[in-house]
Amino acid sequence: MLYFLIVIAVLLLAYAAVLVSFVRRGRKIPPQAYLVLALLNGLILAAVLAWAIAR
Repeated sequence: MLYFLIVIAVLLLAYAAVLVSFVRRGRKIPPQAYLVLALLNGLILAAVLAWAIAR
């Protein structure tokens, strides 16, 4: 489970870096990007809660 959390955290950081590069180039962030970001955040939150409960 710990490896799963690490993979999700790395994916979240990589996705945030892509969004930051969009902003630095002066492009608008697509509305779907916020949905994906919320989904990744929710996934890591659910995984952390499941991991904490299982311990």
